[in-house]
Amino acid sequence: MRLKRSLEKITENNLAKILRLAKLDIDSFFKRNPKYIQSYKGKEVLVALGQGAALHYINKKNGVKDFDVWFFYPRFERQLPYRRRGIVDYGKSKFGVHPNDKGFKGRRIDVLMRSDSYFNSGPPEKCLINYFESRATITAKMLSQKAMIGLWPKGLFGKVLWPTNANDRI
Repeated sequence: MRLKRSLEKITENNLAKILRLAKLDIDSFFKRNPKYIQSYKGKEVLVALGQGAALHYINKKNGVKDFDVWFFYPRFERQLPYRRRGIVDYGKSKFGVHPNDKGFKGRRIDVLMRSDSYFNSGPPEKCLINYFESRATITAKMLSQKAMIGLWPKGLFGKVLWPTNANDRI
């Protein structure tokens, strides 16, 4: 079924599949770009579902156009590509397919990565909050306008990371 936004509930099983598929894409990125392996491979501080799908996970009203998964890394001397976006097909599911995603069996998963000094130290959740509250970059400003749901580390899986008080801000 091709609907602009799916209103189906996102479950923890769905989050686990999204994380697994996103990790495959990140692994593929490092295989194709070995110059980043030493600095970044396996050093992500936080992986989160963001934007509209994260809002839908919280309020069940926003709908899912696609899934945006963000890998946040510390800042190292060698910077990650600024606008790198991997694309993965979720596969046939209750979420259907967005009408603009030709050739897909399911919803698109955009896999994005960002390195920033806000992620150099401290608990991952606090790093994200500081990054968003700083509004120091266009990405931080944009992402802070919606929501973030933890996917990794395990202790943050399924947790609303942003906004910090979802009932007040969504």
